[in-house]
Amino acid sequence: MLAKIKRLFVIKTNWEAYLIIYALGLGAVERGSNYLVQYPGFGGKLLFLACTGAVFLAGAKILDCLKLEKQVEAARDASSA
Repeated sequence: MLAKIKRLFVIKTNWEAYLIIYALGLGAVERGSNYLVQYPGFGGKLLFLACTGAVFLAGAKILDCLKLEKQVEAARDASSA
């Protein structure tokens, strides 16, 4: 039962990764826009940039990990065959 629940939180395909990255981007833009209101001027713009930049880094890491998992799985299948 726990294994089935655990599978819900595992990113398996690029499509799922893109959806998660999109959701992260929406949240980052919302938070960044709040920073622009709270800290007008250059400081708010820097915080907005930091929020959106973090999404680019996280998205790249997610996609790289998916690619690595596929390579490991292919190597495991090739060695067992």
